Amino acid sequence: MNTVHVPVPTPSRIQWPSLTVALLIMVGGTLYPPLMADAAGKADHNLAMALFWAMSAGFVRGVGFVPRRWIWRAIFSGWACAAALLLAAVLKLQH
Repeated sequence: MNTVHVPVPTPSRIQWPSLTVALLIMVGGTLYPPLMADAAGKADHNLAMALFWAMSAGFVRGVGFVPRRWIWRAIFSGWACAAALLLAAVLKLQH
């Protein structure tokens, strides 16, 4: 009998900084949609993409979920949330 040992990720806890960022983006985008618009009032899709990536990563990591595959762990990590938030800030300041 040949058994393969698959490592089970250790249980994680809620990551409050990531979850807080995700909740703030969610509430901010809901209450003030022009946050994701350019100076002309049109949707800034690059800014929205960066904010939604930060929000998604914040929710995934914030609730304590850690994906098994390294690529998904990288995309939805707390560091990815911070990087996407920084990208959104840079994009917002360019306009």
